[in-house]
Amino acid sequence: MTRPPARTGSAGAVYFSLLGPLTARLDGRELPLGPRKQRLVLATLLARPNTPVPVDVLTDAVWPDDPPRTARKNLQVYVSAARALLGPAGDDGRDRLVHGCGGYLLRIAEGELDTLRFGSLARAGRAEAGRGDLRSAARLLREALDLWEGPPLNDLRDSAGVAEEADRLEARCLTVYEDWAETEIELGRAAVAVDGLRDLVERHPLRERLRAAWMNSLHQSGRQAEALAVYDDYRQLMARELGLEPSPAMAALYRSMLGRGREARRPAAAREAVSAVALPAPTGAFTGRRDELRGLLDVLGGGEERVVVVSGPAGAGKSALAVRAAHLLADRFPDGRVQVRVRREDGTARGRAEVLAELGRLCGVTAGAAAAPSEGGRTDGGHGGTGAASGALADAWQEWLDRHRALVVLDDVPDEASVRGLLPRSGKCSVLVTARCQLAGLAPVHRIALPALADGEALELLGKLIGAGRLRTDPGAALRIVRACGSLPLAVEVSGMRLAVLRHLPLAEYAARLEDPSAALDELVAGDISVRHRIASGWQDLVDGDRWVLGRLAGLAEDGGFTLDRATEALGCGERAAIRAVESLIGAGAVTSPAGEVTAHAALYEVPRLFGLYAREREAPARTGVPTGPAHTGAPGAPAGTSLAPVAPDRAGVPVAPAHAGVPVHTASTHTGTSARTAVTAGPLIPG
Repeated sequence: MTRPPARTGSAGAVYFSLLGPLTARLDGRELPLGPRKQRLVLATLLARPNTPVPVDVLTDAVWPDDPPRTARKNLQVYVSAARALLGPAGDDGRDRLVHGCGGYLLRIAEGELDTLRFGSLARAGRAEAGRGDLRSAARLLREALDLWEGPPLNDLRDSAGVAEEADRLEARCLTVYEDWAETEIELGRAAVAVDGLRDLVERHPLRERLRAAWMNSLHQSGRQAEALAVYDDYRQLMARELGLEPSPAMAALYRSMLGRGREARRPAAAREAVSAVALPAPTGAFTGRRDELRGLLDVLGGGEERVVVVSGPAGAGKSALAVRAAHLLADRFPDGRVQVRVRREDGTARGRAEVLAELGRLCGVTAGAAAAPSEGGRTDGGHGGTGAASGALADAWQEWLDRHRALVVLDDVPDEASVRGLLPRSGKCSVLVTARCQLAGLAPVHRIALPALADGEALELLGKLIGAGRLRTDPGAALRIVRACGSLPLAVEVSGMRLAVLRHLPLAEYAARLEDPSAALDELVAGDISVRHRIASGWQDLVDGDRWVLGRLAGLAEDGGFTLDRATEALGCGERAAIRAVESLIGAGAVTSPAGEVTAHAALYEVPRLFGLYAREREAPARTGVPTGPAHTGAPGAPAGTSLAPVAPDRAGVPVAPAHAGVPVHTASTHTGTSARTAVTAGPLIPG
């Protein structure tokens, strides 16, 4: 396999970007590029790297109509400023920008300019495609496209010379996008390219190769009528704008789709009957998670992994991501896609036999009387079966999984025991599991953890709900809002729903409310959707010792995180006990840790902001002796005034809270498991 080109820029080197607005960054910090004419000179030189640029070309770029008599002297000033910004080239100390008989030549390495990196990745991707390694080709081409941030040099296109270079760069980007889309279609993963192709066709309606790729991606995704409509629109546009017909190749593609549609309908009645698709509609506000979605589609679409676990705290958008992926994978799972929740509406765990019975009904799996739990069967949240009937249905379920190619989404799984026996042992079926905790006891599985949204993704989600125009009125306040929400998708969406109703409320005022630790959770309520209730459900999943530990650690997280040393001091225990306590919370999804490998002492751990606020809210009565009021119990009917004060260490050496008088302590067999009793939660806006 061709090794991906590596960036060669060293620390302290300037990195330039043309695939979008002209920018220069030094160690991640954006540099000022001076007045417009100076930027035009720099853009023209960067558009022709390592190639002499004649003085006349630079002059035309800066003064296209009537250059002043001092144009050459002014160019020298702009070039001198560029030299100061660029610094020396490489380690040899040579000037980057030199003047010769052919004009000005800018020396720049691949790792210092996005267009050079783009071209190198594109060439490597095409080489892999030529060798037949389509997966590597798609990955490299996608990596190249990720450098494309919009129309190249879109801030300087009023200069005819720069606009010409920008159009050339955009044409290169479009060609690579077409290469990537066609590769994904050939791999059978057309769904990942549909939306991007639609957007590009709208911007470049007469580009036939884009149209053809869009038609193929729609057809492969099972949207034949839309694919045929794309051709009809194109035919009418060509006739109206150019007086021409589509090319013979496009006409042949259209006819082949008509023929394939008839052939696909012919044997449909003869196929083995399987369940209809049982999936909720994808949420219209789904935003971001591009890397995680792409990873899901790659893993599940490849057919190599049978079980994928998507984990993250309550409100992270796990279910929305799973549903989105399931809809995009329609063509890969012809025998059905179904979703089953593994918790009841009140948050308690369903019995495995109850879940198995629902799967059987959805997928047409029967085993005589075992098709449903017996009248006296245990389906009240325990994980036991219902005797021989349940065992027969479990065997029939495994046989069905072995014979079909379907995708099963087991949503909001409380612990490993809830899904053992439901996962495929062989065959081509795949199971996508969503859970708040890591489900460490399941193996082998592919794992995807959902972090908080990036700032840009969170702002995009907020803008979908309140409108992009309102977002632009005070972008600083909008950023404060999403950060005060901890960039948790549920919290950002609830904020957007409130602001969509409270049109009079300035964004800055709402941001100030959310930044107040004592008021934030009270503000995050929209109708019957309450962020506090959702977080309360996750709190009830924790064993009692973990709740007390989280309450202590939450106080440390106010300044952005905590180290193991600070945790040891706050918990009043030994180092090993503190490590076990922190890692238990990581497994439960209540504490986040660095993505890369790092020693326990060097790691910076974090408690997500809203979970930290809730934990401190629950711990406050124990410190002050004031009972917890109903509004802050996190669940209707939760016991008030439960003491969280430590009285004795547990077996790990970490102090734990006793049960409140008359209130049972809910325990679990392991730290990765959950309590059998959980809080009542409001209906989720973003499931999971």
